[in-house]
Amino acid sequence: MTIFPIDTNFDVSFANNLAQLESYNKHIYRPNTYLHKWWARRCGTTFRLILKSLVEDETKQDYYSSGGLENKIILDPMMGGGTTIHEAIRMGANVIGADLDPIPVLQARASLTNISLEELKDAFATVYDGISTVLSPFYKTDCPFCATSVPLQYVLYGWRKHCVCSEALFIDSTTLRYNNDGSIISIDPSSHAILKDETVLFVPEHVPAIPLLTPKNKRCTVCSQPYQEDLSIPYYQRYEPIAIVGHCPTHDLFFTPPRTADIDTIARANEQRVHCGFDPADFSVLTGAKSKSLHLRKIDHYLDLFSSRQLLYLQSAMTHLAQLDPITKLNMALLVSTSLEFNTMLCGYKGDKKRRPGAIRHAFAYHAYSFPYTAIENNPINPTRTSGTLKNLFHSRIERGRIWAANPVERQVKNNQIDKVIITGEEDAGIEYSDFVDLQSDIRRFLLIQGSSTSLDKIPSDSVDAIVTDPPYFDSVQYSDLAAFFRVWLRQFLPDDDIWQYALNDSAVETTTNGNGKDYTTILSGIFTECARVLKENGRFIFTYHHWNPIGWAGLTNALKQSNFILINNYVVHSENLASRHIVGQNALEHDVILVCAPAEPKDISKWKEIDIIRMADSQNFCEDCGSVVGWLLAHDYTKDEISAYWETLFANTISVKNQSNQEANPTISEE
Repeated sequence: MTIFPIDTNFDVSFANNLAQLESYNKHIYRPNTYLHKWWARRCGTTFRLILKSLVEDETKQDYYSSGGLENKIILDPMMGGGTTIHEAIRMGANVIGADLDPIPVLQARASLTNISLEELKDAFATVYDGISTVLSPFYKTDCPFCATSVPLQYVLYGWRKHCVCSEALFIDSTTLRYNNDGSIISIDPSSHAILKDETVLFVPEHVPAIPLLTPKNKRCTVCSQPYQEDLSIPYYQRYEPIAIVGHCPTHDLFFTPPRTADIDTIARANEQRVHCGFDPADFSVLTGAKSKSLHLRKIDHYLDLFSSRQLLYLQSAMTHLAQLDPITKLNMALLVSTSLEFNTMLCGYKGDKKRRPGAIRHAFAYHAYSFPYTAIENNPINPTRTSGTLKNLFHSRIERGRIWAANPVERQVKNNQIDKVIITGEEDAGIEYSDFVDLQSDIRRFLLIQGSSTSLDKIPSDSVDAIVTDPPYFDSVQYSDLAAFFRVWLRQFLPDDDIWQYALNDSAVETTTNGNGKDYTTILSGIFTECARVLKENGRFIFTYHHWNPIGWAGLTNALKQSNFILINNYVVHSENLASRHIVGQNALEHDVILVCAPAEPKDISKWKEIDIIRMADSQNFCEDCGSVVGWLLAHDYTKDEISAYWETLFANTISVKNQSNQEANPTISEE
């Protein structure tokens, strides 16, 4: 049996140092993998170290050395954001990436295909100039100080609700911005006037019909009935503009109440909406764990989530994308698609926060559909690089990504200083092939498979050197469901590029938090069985995992058992920044366990010790103990039902002991 460095040693301390840095700004550390929105990406530094621990040439095992995986084939059967295949191709491997959802496949194809930055810049100029020529009249306003016509920066909206006797507009806060000079821009809740500190700057041209309220006002003070959303009208019409924001070359940033010209512009866009040509049937909201929140608000198609201006933007983009050649069209289509996270009426406003004045809260900040009180309508064609604009996204998602891909940069911590290290000789790009035979020669070739990894028909048995992946989280993270928000548009932009119809229930995710794990276990077992088939006899199957639920761990263990894998070793590494918006305050795990598996040989029972109690006090110990339990169960002859019962009993005993300890530490004092 071949021994790899990771079988016996993995520098956890080194991995943690880098992961703790990267987890705060993953998109900065690995910009070429962040072309399009995807969820729960793991740290690229961790996966680079995993792959380096598979390198046989000792001279190339150092993290900062170039290459080491030449003549190797690396598979990620659940590639998601593409971390594994990007890290492996840099190191000279030929890679295979597979995913059920077409978006990861399209993103990998776009970001890995070697195309010059100049070609991409030319394509962007074509699309941007074309959209701007058509739409700039819809994104204009006048400076309230000098009446100069300037590009609109964004519009703030209040959420219209009603009680029995009246209506009100709800906003997160009457504070609109904290200025650098210490002054505050706010809106008067009664008159809707814009104030700077206590001074009135601008008043509405017409007396507002309804007051502004904040979320603390649950019930009407007159009729005592709760305020409710009007579900009988389209979602985008449930918001009403409260402030126009622009930037004047002479008078800088300004906030003003909507004026007649601004309202007329919105009305003209609404008139044009019906001529966009989008069929609501092509944008139907399917039933899913996340999308059910849309159905509850009577949002039956995704078109409702966009203002009329935003739909005009998408219609114009589709027209100009059609003029491009396939690979530049793919890159630009993904750019326009990912811009929707910042250009939908699901976007909230961070202007009332001192640290982030004026920033947009993107649509999926909470990894779910959320519905803001203060909604923000961005200007995607703003000529300046402000938050969520096409120009800003092109720079951050494509230009910076391609520059990094040509000369990948890593961080090195020395004497409490962080230095950048260019990895000379590596490149995050390659050539795509459609046949596995082509991966058996040369370097940096890639094969992409869109479909369920329970059937990897394109890959021969006993042909892959290593499988490195990050399986689905088990429950509550239905990425395919959320991705439909983008998928319906990409299908319009790229109708011939991929398979757009597939069943969400093919995803290896339990549909509810309280599920029994049956679907998760079945699908994961099918994927792991295929992994066992295509993996070479001396190969390694390595993945990261964490979860608080024993059913998730039982499903994972049973999938490994059914596919005849054993655990060689496990390591616990930092993975999550707990300040992240989607997990803050949710008792989230901040570590992953790396499970190093191999095709089963005679089991080394002495390797793993039985654990009676899992240490739940902290994330690291918890993941370490769970990894050891996986090793113990795989090394012994437990049945599927016995494995599930083992995990349930172990967690129950642990919680029972924890509760008993708490009672002993805090005894109840009875009154005499």
